[in-house]
Amino acid sequence: MAPEEDANQEEHNIKPSEAGPEIKSENWPLLLKDYHKMNVLTTHYTPIPAGSTPLKRPLKDYLKYGVINLDKPSNPSSHEVVSWVKRILRVEKTGHSGTLDPKVTGCLIVCLER
Repeated sequence: MAPEEDANQEEHNIKPSEAGPEIKSENWPLLLKDYHKMNVLTTHYTPIPAGSTPLKRPLKDYLKYGVINLDKPSNPSSHEVVSWVKRILRVEKTGHSGTLDPKVTGCLIVCLER
């Protein structure tokens, strides 16, 4: 290898460093401005004064704010399936995000209470 080729190859190598490149977002579009401030990772834990973690959340909360992704069988209408869910779970309000024809199977999203 010639000395000039070796120098040219060394010029294109990226040398490792401890600090990352500085991000200058002043000239970025409006949605991406201050991107470096938005994407902050920290190990600091802030306790929630009300509520609980998902593993310790009571079943009543899941039923109050729940969404069920249901595989609707063929023949019953979407309205019938939603009424079955309402009766089985004993909730006051249920609804679905869209109607599937009675003969069609597929994903039916059922919302509970709120």
